[in-house]
Amino acid sequence: MDFGVVLQTDPPAADVVGLMVEAERLGFSHGWTFDSCVLWQEPFVIYSQILAKTSTLVVGPMVTNPSTRDWSVTASLFATLNDMYGNRTVCGIGRGDSARRVIGQKPASLAVLREAMHVIRELAEGREVVHHGSPVRIGWVRDGRLEVWMAAYGPRALKMVGEHADGFILQTADPAIARWTIDSVRAAAREAGRDPGGITVCVAAPAYVGTDLAHQRDQLRWFGGMVGNHVADLVERYGDSGPVPRELTDYIKGRESYDYAHHGKAGNPSTDFVPDEIVDRFCLVGPAAAHVERLQELKELGVDQFSLYLMHDDKEKTLAAYGDEVIPALR
Repeated sequence: MDFGVVLQTDPPAADVVGLMVEAERLGFSHGWTFDSCVLWQEPFVIYSQILAKTSTLVVGPMVTNPSTRDWSVTASLFATLNDMYGNRTVCGIGRGDSARRVIGQKPASLAVLREAMHVIRELAEGREVVHHGSPVRIGWVRDGRLEVWMAAYGPRALKMVGEHADGFILQTADPAIARWTIDSVRAAAREAGRDPGGITVCVAAPAYVGTDLAHQRDQLRWFGGMVGNHVADLVERYGDSGPVPRELTDYIKGRESYDYAHHGKAGNPSTDFVPDEIVDRFCLVGPAAAHVERLQELKELGVDQFSLYLMHDDKEKTLAAYGDEVIPALR
């Protein structure tokens, strides 16, 4: 199993770069960031600094979207970094949540996302596509390579991952939800004539190593609120007794509103509806041994990478615990 770390690009950017450098030293293979440029700093600028100060770390957004940048811009950003640092990027992408909603826009449709994935990958790898009705090719790309990993929860999105994406990003560490989503992606891949084993599976969730469970839960409760934004869309589309597992949908019944001013932050007041049980299921808490046990279960389900969100008050200790105890046990 590979390991990634997910950060927000809060200023100063030097701190983000420093944590990524330390993550590589501790054995992490991937460095991810949020991509919501009103709430945080522009990640692609910071990726250049991270890549310059590391040697093997692969970087990318968790996740970008099809609508806040033209697809040619997104492709050129990745292609430029890959040309400079040797194909060390990955495009994590979804419909868009905070990046879209904070500028008064809805998430993109799945049809738009599917076309964006195709155009971004083709352009970043130097091939010609039709974009805005015109043939377009980035002529300076040489030997470029860009995998596109799609974030998804619902049945239609999971089917699209299986049909079109190079990787699947699941933003929850709940084994029951992981089983259902991974099975759905693999079934769609088989139906499309693709090799299910060729799709990288990445589970991303907050992790906090320690013994004070009450404090850890309070620090990580924000994640249930963030996931709840996507779940609310699913319930609106499929209903609360539709094909989406109740393990994912039941907990948002007490959800009333969401304030993006506190998005992804400990103490988010919009997440009071999230019970301790959801924090324990969606996140990794407790001592390092508990993290290893959960990750072993996820590995057996077919998870290739676990990427831990470090949005709490003890980032360095948790990062070090993963490097010293968790990663060696799973490698």
